[in-house]
Amino acid sequence: MAEPRPILLDCDPGVDDALAILWIAAHPERFDLRAVTVVAGNVGLECTAPNARRMLDVAGLGAVPVYAGAHRPIMRARGKTSKMHGGDGLGDVGLPPATRAPEPLHGAQAIVETARACDGRLHLLATGPLTNLALALLLAPDLPELIDGITLMGGAAFGPGNTTPAAEFNFHVDPEAARIVFESGIPIVMAGLDVTRQAVLSPQAMARLSGPDAPLQGLCGSLLAGYHDPCLHDPAVVAYLLEPALFESVAGHVAIVTTPGDTAGQSVAAISERHLAGRAPNAQILTGLDQPRFEALFLNSMVTLGTSL
Repeated sequence: MAEPRPILLDCDPGVDDALAILWIAAHPERFDLRAVTVVAGNVGLECTAPNARRMLDVAGLGAVPVYAGAHRPIMRARGKTSKMHGGDGLGDVGLPPATRAPEPLHGAQAIVETARACDGRLHLLATGPLTNLALALLLAPDLPELIDGITLMGGAAFGPGNTTPAAEFNFHVDPEAARIVFESGIPIVMAGLDVTRQAVLSPQAMARLSGPDAPLQGLCGSLLAGYHDPCLHDPAVVAYLLEPALFESVAGHVAIVTTPGDTAGQSVAAISERHLAGRAPNAQILTGLDQPRFEALFLNSMVTLGTSL
């Protein structure tokens, strides 16, 4: 059996980031979570950092280090936050406070050092604004040679945005960072709104996740009850790493608009020969999802995690 894949999660917890952490924790045979870096996004950095620690404690991953990163976008004085995740970012479910503070190293530097320690085998999962990763690329020009790929949640290649008519939240918060990442040359799998809007749970699945007899004592159901969005956006990146066959995709060249306004963060995807105009694809864009199999994989993973804790 192959060794677990070394991964680093860059996130902004966020209920759906929290569920992604639980899904990672359910599969230690597949994932070797080396570090979690956090960025301001769904809520401010004062919440995302302790939220990551709280979820790692719940998931039995208390030894995984957490590094606080950027508190604002690269080119803006402050970022946008979301109202979808409750007041504390975790649906106000009353989880215990974080057991310890983040590590002193900045999240961007932690990405660089973790990548160097993994000898080119590190895979990045990014589920928030891409500020930390962009800063890491600026700090270490050789970083693309040290990372085997990025699977990220962000963008809307072929449909409307969810923050503006043109842009998805993560890319809209820091469009310059998204542009730096997509121009880095690192292999990217993009799980944008085209596919994450299909990553939903049926009423039957929601019922299974709620109540004292549900997996993890109903934690998933409680988190989802405080989440004002039906889509499991961030867990889709974990599902892709577990079972790529669940997804349909297309190769394309993704360009990020940085002009201020509603188009800031728009992901313009060229997939036809005519639109590529000689440019090579820089991303594999996920477009379709087998929702019943996605749902079953998520439910089974939560049962597995619940019985292991």
